[in-house]
Formats: sequence, structure tokens, C-alpha cells
Amino acid sequence: MFKIGILGATGYAGQQLVWLLYNHKEVEIVFLSSHSYSGYSFSDVYPQYDQFLQNLCIDIHNVEKKLVDIDLLFIALPHGKSFEITKKALDLGVKVIDLGADFRLKSSASYEKWYNLQHECIDLLPDSVYGLPEIHRENIKKAKLIANPGCYPTASILALTPILKHQLIHPNSIIIDAKSGVSGAGRKASIPTLFAECNESIKAYGVAGHRHTPEIEQETSKIYGQNITLSFTPHLIPMNRGILATCYGNLKEKCSQESLYKIYKDFYENEYFIRVRKNLPETKWVKGTNLCDISVCVDERTGRVIILSAIDNLIKGAAGQAVQNMNILFGLKETEGLEMLAMTP
Repeated sequence: MFKIGILGATGYAGQQLVWLLYNHKEVEIVFLSSHSYSGYSFSDVYPQYDQFLQNLCIDIHNVEKKLVDIDLLFIALPHGKSFEITKKALDLGVKVIDLGADFRLKSSASYEKWYNLQHECIDLLPDSVYGLPEIHRENIKKAKLIANPGCYPTASILALTPILKHQLIHPNSIIIDAKSGVSGAGRKASIPTLFAECNESIKAYGVAGHRHTPEIEQETSKIYGQNITLSFTPHLIPMNRGILATCYGNLKEKCSQESLYKIYKDFYENEYFIRVRKNLPETKWVKGTNLCDISVCVDERTGRVIILSAIDNLIKGAAGQAVQNMNILFGLKETEGLEMLAMTP
């Protein structure tokens, strides 16, 4: 049994981690930590765990004392909050999977520009591994520090990777239009995510300046082999969870729908969590799962390709991907604890 701790356990992503790991056969949850609910039982915060998980949430100071008791620390905190504890964990030989943004960008200057915050662990950036398993599996196996991707980047990068690998589109023609459920904003009290504010409405936000933009550009540039500048616009929609990303690009030459479908099927042939579908993706068919559904369409009239992908933002876009990374890191069956399908209705 591998021993793990979760820092930021009472946020939505943290709770999703607890939910997944509680049913995982190969791990033991040693501690749960929460800034807002220190001293409370986890089941007081999330009553579905009553009589099943009675752990008291501990504060950050007790986390530091307990690092010697674990093999892996999951960090589910806002950006800027992971630096100090990550250093301490790594110094003690504890592996770290950070669900936040602090180690995703390889350039500290880019981080400081987009997050308006000084990076305090520049020395760790060269060794951090971007934890998108379908792209970086071999590096994840050897990692000590894994930067779990953001939810929008996960959906967008997985959608674009095959066509970028084959260099079939003009790299600077990419436009990503993505929509997310309200849980993507986290569990904090916020006027824009109140029911009366977001229900019966849809809105764009972070237009021409969302912080996931450099993350998507960084990874797609690596895949394509040259710098990519793209347009990314996220939207908030009135549902609990799910992301639908619609990605557009100008084809370099004529391609048939079937040829592109085959490229995608072949590329993801051995990926359990990727389903390349002829039907258009819908968030309800991936809700509550670690799956990513992708479809590719050719608009012959305009010479554009349109790729759509759907994920659950809290699972494949956060906690499920973190568990997938953990499984790879520890040499476990990659699908362990993640083999669930969507529930309907």
C-alpha cells in the first residue's frame, strides 16, 4: 500500500481526489488537510462520507510533520500556494503531484506575467513533468514532481495533438472556444457563480487573457515543433461539471473526414481513456469519468477542421488525471480506481 496525503482536500478537486482514492485498492489516505476546515471531520464538510471516512482535517503545520509518513503528496491549492510545501516534501523524498498551476509553465517569466506573482521555486521547473499521460507517460514514470494539467488545457491539447503531430494545420490559425461547468471556479463563495447569477445565462470570461492560454501554447508548440500562438476563449455555463472544447484550424491541404478520423483513431488506439467518436461529444457521456471523447469534422467549404472534445473538468481535468499520474508513477495498473462510466440520466 502506498501512503498519500492530500493538501486542499475540501475544495472540489480535493474532494474528488478523496472520492477516487477512497475506492483505490493500492493506496492508504494518511491525512487530509484543509485551511478553511482545520479540526473538522471530513464527513462534516462532505456528509456523504459519514461512517465511512472520519479523518479530521489538519492544518499546514501538521502536514509538515506528517510528510515523513507518506510516499506521495497531492496538492490541490490555488496558484502561489504550493512552493514552500513542495520543496519540503521533495527534500524528504516525498513525490508531489500538484493540481495547481505553480509548476505547469516551464518559463518563470511567463508564470510571473500571466499570474502576476513571483515564482519561488525556479530551480524545480526543469525537473517538473507536465502530467498529461497520453503525451508524457514515459517522463511521468521517472518524475518526482508532476504538474497536473489544467482542465481547459487537457481538453484542448488532447483534441489538437494528433493533427499537430501530423502538421496538417497552419499553427497560428488555431482558435479554441471552450465551455465549462460552474465547479471549474472552485468552492469559494463568489458572486459570479451564485445560482441566481449564472443560471439561465452563458458568458465568456478571460477573453484574450485567460491564464490557461500559455499552458496550451507551451504544450502544443512542443508537439508541433515550433512556437504556436492561438486564441482561447472560455465560457461559463450553468451546469455543475463538464467541459466542451471546440477547436478550429485552417488545413494546409485538402483532407477527407475519413482520413482525419483514421489519424485520430490510430493515434489514440491504445489509450484507454480516449474515445474517438463519429458522433459529436457531449459532456453527459463523460460526466463522472476519466474519459475524454473526441470527434473531428472537416468543413470543406472553408478549408477548416473542427475538433471537439468533452471531459469532466473535476476528473480527467483534475483529480482523475492526478490519480492516473499516480498510478503511472508507482507502476500500478494505469486504470486502477478510474474504470467508471457515466451515470444516466
